[in-house]
Amino acid sequence: MTETSSASNEANTESKDPSFRIQRIYLKDLSLEQPNAPEIFLVAAEPQVQIEVDIAVKPLSDELFEVVLSATMTTRVDGKVLFLIEANQAGIFEFQNIPAEQIDPMLGITCPTILFPYLRSNVADIISRAGFQPIHLNEINFHGMYEHRLMQAQQAAGEEADGNASESKIILPN
Repeated sequence: MTETSSASNEANTESKDPSFRIQRIYLKDLSLEQPNAPEIFLVAAEPQVQIEVDIAVKPLSDELFEVVLSATMTTRVDGKVLFLIEANQAGIFEFQNIPAEQIDPMLGITCPTILFPYLRSNVADIISRAGFQPIHLNEINFHGMYEHRLMQAQQAAGEEADGNASESKIILPN
């Protein structure tokens, strides 16, 4: 009986320990458009690349969250779209016994940091499959992005009476 009590005490101790687990990482959506092909391929100018990155969080239960890291890449030549890529890399993350004040930063910093290499790889792959030299996304400071969003939320709370909600997407330079 001592062994059974000891085992159940260990199980109770383990279940109260904080834990963070990746349940699944998956490509939720990926699209490529080349609206001006094939004429645009004859233009011999340097393309301009604009990249927007966003994060969305959806609670699935008290302990499970879906985090979606989205990227929109628009590449233009002489003002015309060469190609447009939209990619959503997602993951399901489990948080057990983690204090509530720590979950939000983990959803905004840790989870996107885990998803980013998958997103970068999928974007580079689809560009290569479209017949272009791959464009590799630069590293993103998700901590800075999270802090920026907190500041925007505080400003939006102050401007709520005016109805001015600022855009939360981050636009990356070339």
